[in-house]
Amino acid sequence: MIPYGKHHIDQEDINAVTKVLKSDNLTQGPLIAAFEKEISKYVGAKYSVAVTSGTAALHLASIASGMSKGKVLLTSPITFVSTANSSLFCEGKTIFADIDSSTINLSIDSIKKVILKNSVHVIAPVHFGGLPCDVKKIKDIADGLGVIIYEDAAHAFGASYADGSKVGSCKYSDMTIFSFHAVKSIVTGEGGVITTNNKKTYEKLMRLRNHGLEKNSENFQLKKNSLSNDLNNPWYYEMQELGYNYRITDIQCALGLSQLKKIDKFIKRRRELAKRYDLAFDGLKNCAPIQKNMRDFSSNHLYVLTINFKKLGKTRAELMKEFKTAEIITQVHYIPVISHPYFQRKNYKNYDFPNSYDYYNSALSIPLFYDLTDKQQSYVIAQVKKLIS
Repeated sequence: MIPYGKHHIDQEDINAVTKVLKSDNLTQGPLIAAFEKEISKYVGAKYSVAVTSGTAALHLASIASGMSKGKVLLTSPITFVSTANSSLFCEGKTIFADIDSSTINLSIDSIKKVILKNSVHVIAPVHFGGLPCDVKKIKDIADGLGVIIYEDAAHAFGASYADGSKVGSCKYSDMTIFSFHAVKSIVTGEGGVITTNNKKTYEKLMRLRNHGLEKNSENFQLKKNSLSNDLNNPWYYEMQELGYNYRITDIQCALGLSQLKKIDKFIKRRRELAKRYDLAFDGLKNCAPIQKNMRDFSSNHLYVLTINFKKLGKTRAELMKEFKTAEIITQVHYIPVISHPYFQRKNYKNYDFPNSYDYYNSALSIPLFYDLTDKQQSYVIAQVKKLIS
């Protein structure tokens, strides 16, 4: 069976994890800071805070942005639910703008229309499938209104903006979050990271990750309690705000460090596979790939075909069953967030997001991952042509 996505683990990864398992530090050890340092170096950001998942990263980014009751986050309907939920965790509100039908990222025109009618505190652009949004244009909108930007780059580790800077550099945003889930560009099993260039934001994120605790004596609020005869009490720490246990482990960071060494070849191979699909499906009847001719800056996390099921004469479920019979796993990314019962109860209207629903009703993700062989891809291509033409 060929999955739609899959992690790559080699002997170097296994050795790195085994070394930690034999060490004295399974968690809260030196590899966490080492991983964060290498992430910062790779993306070009000053600070990185590694956490338990991309969802945890979004949650902490929302808190660090000052999200609270009555404040509004604007994001895309075409994303995993975590993006939209990040404000709700903080008793905020989430609203949506429609997508651009060619990139499947947030439409700049739609953002402008929505932001005129709403007081927005945060914009969370989603780099869908690994293709970066035009965050520079979003920043131009946000700057004039005092709006904070945190990028949901869960799909986009290894991607670059058109100017060559890395997604995660926070060149056009306040924070960026990544996911290292098992099907992402690099993996730690579960895991994520937040990058930023703001020291105060970094320090807050570090506290929030660890129960709201502050261990740096320079930042203590009750300094008299931290001293004995003018010397620092070595055991002393302060809980300064309500935080969480979102600490990642040294085991995960060992794997992440090993994976990070291979990121360039991972991205290169994904790009090659995506371009080969593009060439193979050029002019194919009843379907077309999204983000065609946009592969060079993308991490190419997903490969999505949009299919005219009406002309094809079969439903998506029927087609997915046919692919499964051919031992190919396909998937749909994503059900629009506003279609879920939780959001339906909040009275979002489907007709406000025509591009999002046109995309959703036609989308099907086919296999794309580093270990997909040329032979396997040729088989997938042949089956697509057989089942969709």
